[in-house]
Amino acid sequence: MIRMAKKMEKAAIKSSGFDFIRLGFALFFLVAVLTYSFLSSGHIPNNMFLAIAALFGAYMAMNIGANDVANNVGPSVGSKALTMGGAIVIAAIFEGAGAFIAGGDVVKTIKKGIIDINAFGTNVDPFIWAMIAALLAAALWLNFATMMKAPVSTTHSIVGGVMGAGIAAAGFTIVSWGTMGQIAASWIISPVIGGVIAAIFLYAIKKTIIFQNDKVAAARKWVPIFVAIMSWAFMTYLTLKGLKKIWPSIVDMFVFLPDEKTPSFLTASIFGLIVAVIVYIIMNKTVAKRATNLHNTRDSINLLFTVPLIFAAALLSFAHGANDVANAIGPLAAINDAVITGGISAKAGIPLWVMAVGALGIALGLALYGPKLIRTVGSEITELDQMRAFSVAMAAAITVIIASQLGLPVSSTHIAVGGIFGVGFLREYLESTGQVERIEKQQINIEDEKRVLRAYSSELITLEEKTDKSKADYERIVDLYQKIDQEEERIKAAKKRIKSVEKVKYVKRDAVKKIIAAWVITVPASAVLSAAIFFMIRGIVL
Repeated sequence: MIRMAKKMEKAAIKSSGFDFIRLGFALFFLVAVLTYSFLSSGHIPNNMFLAIAALFGAYMAMNIGANDVANNVGPSVGSKALTMGGAIVIAAIFEGAGAFIAGGDVVKTIKKGIIDINAFGTNVDPFIWAMIAALLAAALWLNFATMMKAPVSTTHSIVGGVMGAGIAAAGFTIVSWGTMGQIAASWIISPVIGGVIAAIFLYAIKKTIIFQNDKVAAARKWVPIFVAIMSWAFMTYLTLKGLKKIWPSIVDMFVFLPDEKTPSFLTASIFGLIVAVIVYIIMNKTVAKRATNLHNTRDSINLLFTVPLIFAAALLSFAHGANDVANAIGPLAAINDAVITGGISAKAGIPLWVMAVGALGIALGLALYGPKLIRTVGSEITELDQMRAFSVAMAAAITVIIASQLGLPVSSTHIAVGGIFGVGFLREYLESTGQVERIEKQQINIEDEKRVLRAYSSELITLEEKTDKSKADYERIVDLYQKIDQEEERIKAAKKRIKSVEKVKYVKRDAVKKIIAAWVITVPASAVLSAAIFFMIRGIVL
């Protein structure tokens, strides 16, 4: 006991020391951003607001890294395709690359157009206060969600922050309630579509490979096809979402491309098809070569999906960095533009230092605080292997493509987590249907045992009612009591087995309830917090 107590004490000290180191790195980054922003804008009026906004933008970026990035690499870590360290390195590199390379030169100052900036008129100060309040509120909510191990949408967090501050500054009429209704609908749309697509792909893999007698031969045929489909989906997704901001530069480099400001779905699909054909040829040769060393087991076939999963994690991270960095730097860019120009614009240019704050903050937040959510997404909702994680990655790419073409607002967080729900519930369904026969057999056994029990009981009653019992009768009575006890135990055990079969759950219900609750309250929680911060700032300034 004493030795165990000492070990626990050492572990606690070690954990506490690591927490201080993480906090030290985080504070150093925040102070560095605050100092640079303040010193580099010393000649500009209202530079204090810009410095504070930069501080909150850096804090927001770190929280995006800690919470949102887990959706890109969590399934790969949970399936053991990547180690935690490898996932963090890959995600940090590709998140940063996506932000710098494809993050764009201009962002919309008001995310999703949820409030009308004309309501602020020419008064810049309330607009700056509102954007500062939105940044801080969204960051605080993300921080709380990460502590609670709940993956939430960073986009919804900043949307709620902007909405709450906008209402506090100019009233309820400033909000575009139609847009907010679409965002609320995405709480249901995103996870449902993601879950259905993930379940379809997992079932397709099971049907074509795992349920076959010769799994290796089936894998040689089908794995290259599945990976090629994934390649098409990711290239199309990456072109549509990750490269749209640098598309004019790409068009200038390749004269054969259509002259488009942003890539059309047809152009992106053709890109994806070309890549898919190349990947199919490579995978066909690779799988054929590896097939000689594979065993006719699920675990052996699973290994073929490891490398595609690593590429999926990298590409998802790149696209996420290109798109969601705006959640941190959008309001910061808006404040920077308002402070420098003295006006309010619908779009704002992004200085290099602002982009660096977003990209480095996301990478640092992921490295320092990302593992908690990565574990939640990867292993605490349902058990993942490479096939299941592959299906989740496919769902993430294909759902965004479908949603973008239909004009549906979706959340990448909700899609990824919905995909994990989908594969988990599919496992439950397949397991339950596979066990119906076993349950029925158990029920037949119970009926047989009951018939035997009734026969013993009837014989026991007859013997006990005899007035002239012989020695043999008494021995039989004792024997019958023992047999009745045994039959009752068998019936009880059979009923217990049926209950255990019926209670098989592959998706942890507590995790589902917690995550859905966090999704539902993200926008209102961020909004209320943002409004309170806005009133606090206005009270201090005025």
